[in-house]
Amino acid sequence: MTVVSIKEAKVKLSELIHQLKPGDEVIITEKNAPVARLVRAVSSRQRQPRRPGTLRGTVLYMASDFDAPLEDFKEYME
Repeated sequence: MTVVSIKEAKVKLSELIHQLKPGDEVIITEKNAPVARLVRAVSSRQRQPRRPGTLRGTVLYMASDFDAPLEDFKEYME
C-alpha cells in the first residue's frame, strides 16, 4: 500500500495509475488524513455470444405433468 498526498497525486497521477498491479492500492491523503483510495479496475472481458442449443440433451427426466396448472393457481384459471 502506497500513501501519497493530494499534491503528489496530482503531479504523478498517470505514473501512479500505470504502476498499479492487481491487488495494489494507493491511499491519497490530505493533511495526513486519508481521503481517497486508488485501486486497479477489474477488466471486463468480452463475453462470447450465447449459442442456442448448447445444453441440448442434458435434461434426463421430466415429469408427465410438468406443464399442468398448479393447484394454488386454479382460482385464477376459471
